[in-house]
Amino acid sequence: MSDLDMPAKPNLVLGPENDHYWLVQRMAKATGIDLVRAANTDILTQEDWAGIVTHCRGCNWSDGCGRWLDQPDDAQRDLPKPCINRKRLAEIKAELEEL
Repeated sequence: MSDLDMPAKPNLVLGPENDHYWLVQRMAKATGIDLVRAANTDILTQEDWAGIVTHCRGCNWSDGCGRWLDQPDDAQRDLPKPCINRKRLAEIKAELEEL
C-alpha cells in the first residue's frame, strides 16, 4: 500500500504554547532538572527546548500532568511514566549529574 492509499491522519491539535511551556518548567523543577544549567552547558539547545515544549503541547496527558504537578510535595520526584518527554528529560538529568 502506498502513502497515497493510506487514510489521512487527523490534524493534531496542539495545546496552548504558554501553558505547556510552564508545564515543562514545573515538571523540570519537580524532578530536580536544572534547565538553566542544562542550557548553559549546551546539554539543552534552543531547538531541543522548543521540541520538548511542542511534544508537551501534543500530549494527551496534560490534564493529568497538571494534577500530578499540583500535588503538594517538596521532595524531588521521579518523572511520571505518562509524560511524553520522560525519556528526553531523564537524559538531560543524567547528563547534568555527570558534570
